[in-house]
Amino acid sequence: MTTETDQPTVEEPALEEPAEKPRPRWRRVISWALTAVAALLVLFALVGPNELDRLGVLAFLRVPIEGLAVAGLMLVLPGRARRVAAVLIGVLLGLLIIIKLADMGFTAVLDRPFDPVLDWAFFQFGLEFLSLSVGKAGAIAAAVGAAVLALVLLALMPLAVLRLARQVTAHRRTSTRAVIVLGVVWVSCAVLGVRIGDGPVASHDAATIARDRVVMIGAGIADQRAFAEQAAVDAFRDTPGSKLLTGLRGKDVILAFVESYGRVALDDPEFGPQVGAMLDAGSQRLRAAGFASRSAYLTSSTAGGGSWLAHSTLLSGLWVDNQQRYRTLVTSDRLTLNGAFQRAQWRTVGVMPAITRAWPEGDFYGYDHVYTAHNSGYQGPPFFYATMPDQYTLAALQRNERAGTDRAPVMAEIAMLSSHTPFAPVPPLLDWNTIGDGTVYNGMPASLEHPEDIWDDRDKSRAAYAHSIEYSVSSLISFMENYGDDNLVLIFLGDHQPAPMITGDGASRDVPITIVARDPAIFDRIADWNWHDGLKPAANSPTWRMDTFRDRFLTTFGPQPPDDNH
Repeated sequence: MTTETDQPTVEEPALEEPAEKPRPRWRRVISWALTAVAALLVLFALVGPNELDRLGVLAFLRVPIEGLAVAGLMLVLPGRARRVAAVLIGVLLGLLIIIKLADMGFTAVLDRPFDPVLDWAFFQFGLEFLSLSVGKAGAIAAAVGAAVLALVLLALMPLAVLRLARQVTAHRRTSTRAVIVLGVVWVSCAVLGVRIGDGPVASHDAATIARDRVVMIGAGIADQRAFAEQAAVDAFRDTPGSKLLTGLRGKDVILAFVESYGRVALDDPEFGPQVGAMLDAGSQRLRAAGFASRSAYLTSSTAGGGSWLAHSTLLSGLWVDNQQRYRTLVTSDRLTLNGAFQRAQWRTVGVMPAITRAWPEGDFYGYDHVYTAHNSGYQGPPFFYATMPDQYTLAALQRNERAGTDRAPVMAEIAMLSSHTPFAPVPPLLDWNTIGDGTVYNGMPASLEHPEDIWDDRDKSRAAYAHSIEYSVSSLISFMENYGDDNLVLIFLGDHQPAPMITGDGASRDVPITIVARDPAIFDRIADWNWHDGLKPAANSPTWRMDTFRDRFLTTFGPQPPDDNH
């Protein structure tokens, strides 16, 4: 008899865990695609160029030392610390891409990289340019698009780094070997100087850009203090009006800045002869009308844009090459060239057709009156960025300030806009008697070359640039022929060179400057300047820094400042 305990034990078969189901193929494809996108984003942040003309496949055939360092860090950090580090690194890489994109724009237009301390104001002026050019709606859309792109990058880059960090740690052995091998490749290429395209294979671009921005920040802080000290020293600060500009008593003086009128307009082998022929013909026409002229070059404080920096440099006698210096200057009591004329009892006016909003800087410069886009009497259509054509601007000055006889002499500073980027549309020169309130221009912009016709074509843009310079300078020549007299002195110059698309890489910052007058005493005073005869400076004409002009001009046309002010 057997008991229950004597019964043989029958073991139940162990339950096997079900095998993990493989992910559907479409999910694997999406995962690989997301990883590839993450890798491309990080690669662009680390080795992508910050200049548009360097953008290409070869630019990405690099081994970034920063990427190897981050991969090594992800391999050694524990889980939580790794995730925190990945997020922080992602944010930094997002900022790096934003800086690179800003560099692309600034280099294309201003021929220099973006300064994170000094250049924020350029975004505001860029929006104003777009608003005048394509309308407020287009400008708002561009601003919103840029802001959304920045936020997307700051959100995506941490996710991209987190994803790659998971891949690195999931395949730890393979990742470690890859880091070691690529590290050896990096060192070997760095020692041997191996290059692909215009850059080294052993890349450290991200660290270089970060270092340069830190240097910019430090330099900007130091420069603010140094510039304030420079602005406080002024040899003409206390010179009384009775001793200022004595050599110009009774003269109307027009100081005209021709937008983007740079040395390239004369030296470029393609369109330089065309512009030069116009200037030579203009010199002959002015001689026939009894005028003489002398020309040279100034080196501008800016290039491609930032006209206000050049204006303030010439008028203040200080080198104003960034927005921080500009803000410091216009809140100081520095005597400007306009202010010197005002102190000497000229009526000073600013003719600023690009001004479409409040402009408190007018008080600093020393204007008795400012003509803007809203109070110049213009009833015609805008010409893309130019709110009015240059010939109308000159005609309005003549009508509003020079037509009367019982008046004080006038000193007028004029900003001429027709040669502003994008150099189209540009109207033909008209009979001065037909200009009136500008309605004669109605319908004209639609019949002329439009920016969309030339924007994407470098050759067309260059041709349009040359044509716009011819128009603006020809307007001045014709103005002198029609309205010039024994008591008018015209000084016209470029504010800066155009963008690199027009000049090419490595262009100087030189701009032509010319004085036109009928009174020979004017040229007797400037004889020791050694400027070239005519409207076109020679290749070896003197080249001064733009900030030296104010003191040279005030010294030449008035007594020397007191010795104790030097």
